[in-house]
Amino acid sequence: MTDANEALRLIKRGTEEILPESELAERLKFGRRLRVKAGFDPTAPDLHLGHTVLINKLRQFQDLGHQIMFLIGDFTGMIGDPSGKNTTRPPLTRKEILQNARTYKSQIFKILDRKKTRIEFNSKWLGKLKAADVIKLASRYTVARMLERDDFSRRYKGGQPIAIHEFLYPLIQGYDSVAMKADIELGGTDQKFNLLIGRELQKEFSQPPQIIITMPLLEGTDGVHKMSKSLGNYIGIDEPADEMFGKIMSISDGLMWRYFDLLSFEHPDVIARMKREVDEGKNPRDVKFELAKEIVSRFHSGPRAGQNAMHNFVARFQQGQIPADISEIELAGNGKGLALPRILKDAGLTASTSEAMRLIKQGGVRIDGEKAEDPALEIHPGQAHVFQVGKRKFMRVRIR
Repeated sequence: MTDANEALRLIKRGTEEILPESELAERLKFGRRLRVKAGFDPTAPDLHLGHTVLINKLRQFQDLGHQIMFLIGDFTGMIGDPSGKNTTRPPLTRKEILQNARTYKSQIFKILDRKKTRIEFNSKWLGKLKAADVIKLASRYTVARMLERDDFSRRYKGGQPIAIHEFLYPLIQGYDSVAMKADIELGGTDQKFNLLIGRELQKEFSQPPQIIITMPLLEGTDGVHKMSKSLGNYIGIDEPADEMFGKIMSISDGLMWRYFDLLSFEHPDVIARMKREVDEGKNPRDVKFELAKEIVSRFHSGPRAGQNAMHNFVARFQQGQIPADISEIELAGNGKGLALPRILKDAGLTASTSEAMRLIKQGGVRIDGEKAEDPALEIHPGQAHVFQVGKRKFMRVRIR
């Protein structure tokens, strides 16, 4: 097992907060194989790069010799986690949860070692709780403490409804840590309150309290909101290589460094050198190529996949004779998709939507080098593409 000080340094990289760090340092020095837990409610099919920020950290613990416990919240997913939400969140059906769980179970092994990963479903113990058990669990926390959580507090002050089951969710999630006897639990920064409840419940059940590690939330391709399938700003880890490569190339140059920091396995010194080179005049696009190749290679059978995806990306642009330096604008979709004719008009590529529709039908419009043939096509928020009208009019348009 790696030296404790070196292990702590590796673990701290990219984390938001470790509570308390002194306890983690002590347990690492003790040399015991720690039980490291992270839970995922399968509320949508497919994992995306936002999920991998946390899963990569699990793999790091795994490589250090610790026991990884990947928890699929098939029971809690039917309740609906209100964390970070301003309204109640509708629960999913048992059928939907199980379908999504099957997808998660297959996709996590793109990152984790199958032979060294313990997968659990929390229905295994939560499904056995009786009404009296739930009431007894609820007695261990007060309403006042629940209202300390930011999203609950905002909704309460704003007169928005908070259902009783939403108070139960953090307790139920915390009980997972009791059932699994977790030494460490990882979660996004929006999960901090829930993770701390798990720590408190373990004390109530006479267990050593788990150490909390929170990971940053990765912004989606729009550069604003947390990566989410519902917002259409996600990059799925199971997407075709060319599609994944193109989406990564669509992010802004500023967001590129955030992706390097949270997703890349490159040494920090290498990333710092790339930043200096861009500051000194290197084209950010060339650096973004390296990021896209690394990510695609990770999820698509190695370096050749990344290299082929870059070749295909460059070929598409060269065939469409797309210049290297293109102006970029941002159009407001207000959370909804924008129709292609309107995008062309608002971007100044056509004088009107009727002209745009005519040119689309005539084959005079391309998106990322490929001919656009559907005037009803909508581009969703979080996406950025190069739009071409005729041979000389180009514009990179980002929808927010």
